Amino acid sequence: MIRVAIVEDEAPFAQQLTEYLHRYETEKQENFAITRYTDGDEIVENYKAQFDIVLMDVQMRFMDGMAAAEEIRKQDSEVVIIFITNMRQYALRGYAVDALDYVVKPVTYFAFSERLGRAIGRMKHRQSNHVVVNIRGGVLRIDAGDIYYVESQGHTLIYHTNSGVYEGAGTMKEIEESLTPYDFFRGNKGYLINLAHVDSVKDGCAVVKGEELMLSRARRNLFMEALTNYWSDLR
Repeated sequence: MIRVAIVEDEAPFAQQLTEYLHRYETEKQENFAITRYTDGDEIVENYKAQFDIVLMDVQMRFMDGMAAAEEIRKQDSEVVIIFITNMRQYALRGYAVDALDYVVKPVTYFAFSERLGRAIGRMKHRQSNHVVVNIRGGVLRIDAGDIYYVESQGHTLIYHTNSGVYEGAGTMKEIEESLTPYDFFRGNKGYLINLAHVDSVKDGCAVVKGEELMLSRARRNLFMEALTNYWSDLR
């Protein structure tokens, strides 16, 4: 199921996009869950990274598509955005919010299906290694490979990533279940470490991006075994 949002204030255009999506479903054997919004402020309110693709009109009455996309990007760096516009100069600004593409009105099915196919390709590629984690102020959808390690402090989980440090509620057990398939391993009760980012092990610590993370005695041998197996698989 591919979750698609249509953000379009003009009903005829929204209906056309919906019909194009249904046609694409039939032709390509895809399955869409479609949600329609009539203005940018509607999708931004309570946004929780719940969509895979957003078809975004640029010019709308209350919050235009560019402003809405900027707000969405603060919560969701991975959703694929395609702008729908009748002015090319607006579409070119989409690169600032990492928009995949744009379609100029009036929208033809050929142009639409071509862009949609690219969007689905990008989405499926990204999803293969992505996890969704709860952080303060919302959720974060992130490639597991971009997480260096997760630190547990009481009921707070701290995600150390290539884009910054994020805090959220949760338990180490829950996040370990989510990330273990992506080559994460517990160094002690307080650290879940991405083996891909371990530079070395010295003095009883795993060195991750210059930080020394203590390995507990109980887990040290198991961690070294997991790390050795991981490095062997890379050869």
